[in-house]
Amino acid sequence: MSKVANEVKVEKKYLIINGERVGADHYAPLYAPYSEEKIAEIAMANEDLTKQAIQAAYEARQRIGDMPAHERAEILEKVVELLKEKAEEAATIVSLESAKPIMFAKAEVARTIETYKFAAEEAKRIHGEMIPFDAATGGVGRIGYTLREPIGVIGAITPFNFPLNLVAHKVGPAIAAGNTIVLKPASQTPLSALFIAEIFAEAGLPAGVLNVVTGSGRIVGETIVADDRVNMITFTGSPSVGIGINNKSGLKKTTLELGSNSALIIDKDVEIDEIIERCTMGAFSNQGQVCISLQRIYAHEDVYEEFITKFVEATKQLKLGDPLNPDTYVSSLIAKEELDRTLSWIEETKQGQAEILAGGKVQGNVLEPTIIANAASDLKVSCQEVFAPLVIVNKVKSIEEAIEQVNDSRFGLQAGIYTNHVKNALYASKNLQVGGVIINDVPTFRVDQMPYGGVKDSGTGREGIKYAVEDMTELKLVVWNQG
Repeated sequence: MSKVANEVKVEKKYLIINGERVGADHYAPLYAPYSEEKIAEIAMANEDLTKQAIQAAYEARQRIGDMPAHERAEILEKVVELLKEKAEEAATIVSLESAKPIMFAKAEVARTIETYKFAAEEAKRIHGEMIPFDAATGGVGRIGYTLREPIGVIGAITPFNFPLNLVAHKVGPAIAAGNTIVLKPASQTPLSALFIAEIFAEAGLPAGVLNVVTGSGRIVGETIVADDRVNMITFTGSPSVGIGINNKSGLKKTTLELGSNSALIIDKDVEIDEIIERCTMGAFSNQGQVCISLQRIYAHEDVYEEFITKFVEATKQLKLGDPLNPDTYVSSLIAKEELDRTLSWIEETKQGQAEILAGGKVQGNVLEPTIIANAASDLKVSCQEVFAPLVIVNKVKSIEEAIEQVNDSRFGLQAGIYTNHVKNALYASKNLQVGGVIINDVPTFRVDQMPYGGVKDSGTGREGIKYAVEDMTELKLVVWNQG
């Protein structure tokens, strides 16, 4: 029996609706991506059950909306404490259902704890501002101010790659702002969402505020998007699904985080030894299944040869295998279909005269970390989101050429630049067409209080607790006539 089977007893998992565990007519087996063993039986909601969850959230909105800020903050603080106590269990769940190596699963849990801590703090900082009405001749004798009020019911649809922390980025600010949530987690990673829902119940969150509905996106997701009782959709996932949500959501608010093919520029005179570890992490952590994974590198010709030599050497040292092994750095992709797709993209690069410097093959069911040089801009590995442990490295003659290559993309989430020249850093920060420019680090950098989001096909809106709270509240103006 494998290590995975020893870790988790196969259990039937239910929906969470109005604070109760609710069964379904159909249950689907959930398999661990690495071991391919069954780890749970997951309830598959139909349209009626999804609407019950929406109704529960709709009826609970007044209770959480009227709850004093300090009480919402206390619930979130309690979640922080409970998650600290259950951190090992949480990391194991993440690793099992997503094949995320345990070292990165533990890092995700630590970030999730911080994210809920930020949400607790932001719950006490929601405020408006005074308006100087007498600045206008018609405003003399009047005072006015703004309020921020909960938007209502939020439909949250989350991906598999950060099944605990990306849930926190939607649930945390929603509760901080006094909203209710109907959460649809990714089909491969529902266990993390159900786990955190139980923690919220233990922390004292009122019934109906957080409802978790597992099942297919076609049924559950589309029902949430179409329902008039849902006031906002927050979604992280593929551009095609996000565009469909935007088209179907009508006048609902939407926050869409839709991925990228993030790039890094390496300027001349950069100390290569100092950046290799970060580049390795940026390209290959979580098997490259990160929205801001380092997928494209443009290195100045003066440092190109040194960089690829040392980058390839470091990449070949990474340990592959069981995600529950503490030494494993790269494990399985989320599904065999994703492995097959990535291998077909790699095969395309061979036809396109690109050079595979490392990887490109499979060990067991794990794709070796792959480095490809001289990839043309029209190859899939260059212009689409690979979401796998694969990175291209191309040579450029100038910062201007590198920025042109970075911007030659339908995506624009984050980009990084390593440089010792302030002028080049400023030029890049002004001219890179992305939502975030990271100076002297990889584009994979993210901390959970920063505004996070992109331009072009990378989506709309911003995550980061403070910024999400703004999106999850409505601005109301109050004017007093003193005359």
